[in-house]
Amino acid sequence: MTATDTDATVITPQAPAAREHRLAATIARFRPGVIALVILVIFGLTTIRNANFATGASIQAILSIAAVYMLLAIGEAMVIITRNVDLSIGSTLGLSAFAVGELFTHDPHTSIAVAFLVGIGIGAACGALIGVITTLIRVPSLVVTLAALYVIRGFVNIIGSGIQIEPSVFPQSLVTFGYSTVIGIPWMFLIVVAVALAAAYWMYAYPAGRELYAIGSNPAAAALAGIPTTLRVFTVFVISGALAGLGGVLFDAQVATVNSTAGTGYELIVVTAVVVGGVAIFGGSGSVIGAVLGAILLQVINQALVAARISSFWDQAIAGALLLAAISFDRLLAVRAARALVAEKGVSYVE
Repeated sequence: MTATDTDATVITPQAPAAREHRLAATIARFRPGVIALVILVIFGLTTIRNANFATGASIQAILSIAAVYMLLAIGEAMVIITRNVDLSIGSTLGLSAFAVGELFTHDPHTSIAVAFLVGIGIGAACGALIGVITTLIRVPSLVVTLAALYVIRGFVNIIGSGIQIEPSVFPQSLVTFGYSTVIGIPWMFLIVVAVALAAAYWMYAYPAGRELYAIGSNPAAAALAGIPTTLRVFTVFVISGALAGLGGVLFDAQVATVNSTAGTGYELIVVTAVVVGGVAIFGGSGSVIGAVLGAILLQVINQALVAARISSFWDQAIAGALLLAAISFDRLLAVRAARALVAEKGVSYVE
C-alpha cells in the first residue's frame, strides 16, 4: 500500500466559525466600554433637551443614588457568576436600614462605626443563612432567595408596622456623610468605586476569585478539579449579604428617614443592572466593573426620563426591555461561541 492509498487526516480551517468566536470574545471584552459610551450618549442627548441635567447638583444626585445600586450590584455579580442568584438583597437592605434606624432611636449616642458594623453584620448573617441552605441542603438559590425575600420583608413589616424613623433620629455626622462631596463627587460614590475596584482585582488576581468563573462555567467539572465549590458559593452569598447590609446604612445616610418599605424592588433593578453590564445570567462570565456601569446606566436613564418630563412608568418598561435584550444577546453569543469551538475542533477525512 502506498502513501497515496493511505487515508489522510486533514484539519480544515473553519474561517467563518473562527471569526464568529473572535467577534463574540471581542464584544464580551469591550462591553463595559460600550456601556460607558451609551451612558455618555444618553447624558449628552438629555443635556441638549434640558441643560439643567448637566449641572453639578444633578450629577451629584445621579452618582449618589446610583451608589447604593452599584454596591448591591457588586455582590450580585459575584453570585450570578457562580451560576446562582440572590433575590433577597432588597429585603436585606431594608432590614439593615430599619435596624440601624431603631438602634439610633433607642441609643442616640451610638457611634457611626458601630452602626456600620451592625448593618454589615445583619446582612452577612442573612447571606450566611442563604448560603448554608443553598450549598449544604442543595436547594436552588432562586427558590431560597425568593423565599428569603418574602420572609425578611415580612419580618421587617412586622417589627416596623406603622413606624416612620424621622431624620432627627440619625446623627448629623451620618446625614452629612450622605451628602458630602470631594471635588464635586459624592463620598458614597467614591467609596463604592473603591469597593468595586477591590472586588474586581480580587476576582482577577487571586485564585479564589478566578475560581468563581470556573464554578459558573461548569460546577461539576470545577468540583472534580479540586475547587471547593461549596465554600466559594457560600462565601459569595455572605459577601452579597454583607454589601446589602452596608447598603442599608448608606441608604439611611442618603435618605435620612426609613420605614418598613426601604429597599422594596431593589433586587430586580440590581439583577437587571448586572445582566445589562455583561454578567451572563447562566454564570461563568462577566465582571464587577460591567455590573457597576450597568447600575449607573439604569440610574442615568431614570434621571433622564425625569429631566425629559417622561412618565416614570417608562423606567420600568425600559429596564425590563434591557434585561430581556441583554439575556438574549448573551445567549446568542454563547451559542455562537460554542458552535465556533466545535467547528475549530472538527476533522474532515479525505480519501
